[in-house]
Formats: sequence, structure tokens, C-alpha cells
Amino acid sequence: MTVFFSLLAGALFGVGLIVSGMADPAKVLGFLDLGGAWNPSLAFVMVGAIAVGTLAFAIARKRTLSFLGLPMRLPTERHIDRRLVTGSVLFGVGWGIVGLCPGPALVDLGMGQPKAIIFVIAMVGGMVLFEVVEMLRRPRTAHVR
Repeated sequence: MTVFFSLLAGALFGVGLIVSGMADPAKVLGFLDLGGAWNPSLAFVMVGAIAVGTLAFAIARKRTLSFLGLPMRLPTERHIDRRLVTGSVLFGVGWGIVGLCPGPALVDLGMGQPKAIIFVIAMVGGMVLFEVVEMLRRPRTAHVR
């Protein structure tokens, strides 16, 4: 049942990205072009998403189980550190250069967009690189006998 609702949520999210124009890199870049032909339409999409997210988190905070009966696991970390800021900056720069972020890139990949293929390969490469760096950063646990 969980897999079905996960698939449904993903499909709904993908359709929302297409309908809102977030899967169109040209529209996203138009939104980010504050000094040129600025397209404010995505600001309305963002405000709507923030409103829905705020409501969803308010409801979720009052629950111990999800609607599917699974344990409710919400983020607890509130600390802003160098890693968070660095990741945010890298995300923003990538979004500004390409006009895609992970969700829309997967939608565009499903539509066969060549730009999305390169983006998704680079995104997966970045994820693998991150995991390798994290593995090297973790202290090695000594085997105690």
C-alpha cells in the first residue's frame, strides 16, 4: 500500500511540476533573470507550495503516525552550519545555470529531454561523490576484542 501511495504522490508532484512550468528550464531561467525579461509566475508557484507545506507540517507535527499508519519522522535539526550553506549555494548556482533542480530534471528525463540526461548523470555523480566523501570523513571504529 505504501508503494502505491508513494507512486501516486510522485506522479502528482510530477504533474504539478509540468502544469506549473517548473519543468521548463526556460521559464525557470526567466524567473531568475531579475535584470532582464523577468517572469514572476514561478513566484506564485513558490508561494502556493510554501502555503501547502506550512499547513502540511502543522498537521504533521500534531500526529505520531502518518495517514498510512507509519511512524511520523520530521526533521529535528535547526542548526545552520557551513555544510548547509555550501550545499544551498551549490544548489542555487546549479539551478541558475541549468534551470533545473532534481524533481523537474527527473520529469524532463521522463520526457526524453537531452539536457535532463546530462543533468541527471551529473546529479547522480554528485550524490556518489558526496557518499564517498562522507565515508572517508567518518571516523573508523576500532574493533575491540
